[in-house]
Amino acid sequence: MADTTTVNWRKSSRSGNQGDCVEVADTLPGGGVGVRDSKDPSGPVLTFPPASWSAFTTSLRNPTP
Repeated sequence: MADTTTVNWRKSSRSGNQGDCVEVADTLPGGGVGVRDSKDPSGPVLTFPPASWSAFTTSLRNPTP
């Protein structure tokens, strides 16, 4: 597992300051996209290939009827 402590994590501007958010890192060491729980920044990170993450986020913006 790559070191994710120096990665630039971001969360939605709509999430507010409650701290119950999902954070995303667009570029992990070695490539890929990371997703983690903001309540547990040192916890597990889900990783996805960039193409898979792109397909996922595109499907959120353009859902199939």
